[in-house]
Amino acid sequence: MSRYILTLSCPDQKGILGTVSHRLFDIGGNILENAQCTEIKSDTFCMRTCFEIDGVPPDTINDALGKVAEEFSAEFSLREEKQLPKVLIMVSRYDHCLLDLFYKKRTGELAIEIPIVVSNHTDLKEHAEDNGAAFQHIPVTPQTREEAEYELLKVIKEYDIDFIVLARYMQILSENFCHQLHGRIINIHHSFLPSFRGAKPYHQAWDRGVKLIGATAHYVTPALDEGPILAQDIARVTHNDTPESMEQKGREIERRVLSRAVKAHSSGRAFLLGDRTVVFEH
Repeated sequence: MSRYILTLSCPDQKGILGTVSHRLFDIGGNILENAQCTEIKSDTFCMRTCFEIDGVPPDTINDALGKVAEEFSAEFSLREEKQLPKVLIMVSRYDHCLLDLFYKKRTGELAIEIPIVVSNHTDLKEHAEDNGAAFQHIPVTPQTREEAEYELLKVIKEYDIDFIVLARYMQILSENFCHQLHGRIINIHHSFLPSFRGAKPYHQAWDRGVKLIGATAHYVTPALDEGPILAQDIARVTHNDTPESMEQKGREIERRVLSRAVKAHSSGRAFLLGDRTVVFEH
């Protein structure tokens, strides 16, 4: 028995759920889990369905669902559950998000593969290799950014990467690169957006006496730190906190928020709709 994950989105209209259900029934599928909603701003119907089926070739399933997609002008994707998405992680010198993703992959909380880690520094090479991933150092300067991104695109193709996670990667990606991988790059921002921008956000927040700090995971767009939001969380702080203790609390939030976003995207629970997202709960 094979299990598949189907995601589908289209302009909202009558009969979508019933048609998909009947089409899966006709080819011998059994729905195990389903989530759907209509996003109000764009009037887009979003659906994620997990189903099992025995002895039916993937091409037959794709053909059946393709006819549904054509009928409703829908976009859809189909993935066998055991075929895990391949993730490229990009880091600089901070290790907390990288190590958390490796840990959650190892324990099964994240159903992903991490074949390679790319960094503009060599500090975390040993961490990557200890966790079974290849490591590639691609240095970046303003003068070499185009060359570095060309090298990165070659790595993405070589390892057949499905999406990229910026796990505190402290470099700005070019507009062209962001467009090429639209909807396939996730970033963790060390603020509850919109918030304090620029260098040392925790110090800025401390100077202003904030009582909440947070982190935001979002899809990357050419507009810096303004991409569609996937996950957010906060922690309370007081006047007794220092910038250092706030940063320590912030690292924990960053780990939690980034892994939540990666899980949503990799499991097909996240839908990118313009400048907004629909994210079904796990």
